[in-house]
Amino acid sequence: MSRLEADQSDGERSRATARVAGSPHGAGRLRRLAVLTLATAAGAGYAPVAPGTVGSAVGVALYALLASGGALAVGLVALLASGLGVWSAGEAEELFGRSDDGRIVIDEVAGQLVALWPLALLAPPGHALAPLPLCIGFLAFRALDVAKPGPVGWAERRFERGAGVMADDLVAGALSALVVAGAVLAGLAS
Repeated sequence: MSRLEADQSDGERSRATARVAGSPHGAGRLRRLAVLTLATAAGAGYAPVAPGTVGSAVGVALYALLASGGALAVGLVALLASGLGVWSAGEAEELFGRSDDGRIVIDEVAGQLVALWPLALLAPPGHALAPLPLCIGFLAFRALDVAKPGPVGWAERRFERGAGVMADDLVAGALSALVVAGAVLAGLAS
């Protein structure tokens, strides 16, 4: 590669980074902060061990805060996290310089909310935080997110950028939601 080609590729990289990060001052700095705060779930993605599991734990904690508002509150925040996740994950990939970087955990937060949504919807009054279905939802989601069977793996391969980061976790969340619904309907939330 000639020096001119190297300078051009460095320039392209700098422009791509500037588009995401903006200038170190003003609106660009705020945009970068918003992207990283959302994509890393307020820093959970920087956990030195198992950042995806830590991101899922953030999802469980967020569910616990929302559960008293019912299924509508949990569902709306899951939708909001999904939409913002597509945007922030795509932007964070450019900042981090790699596809589906491990520090991006907004996908785990959104997927975990989807997984636990049936608990808020179907649990008897006052039982939306029943420990056994919460644990089942957490473990089912983590297992499906890590193993990526069938439709989870397909969703990961099918989409790119932010949508690709989010899709497999949302499918894993939906499949886990079926497990959680079964647990609640079997009386494990009573």
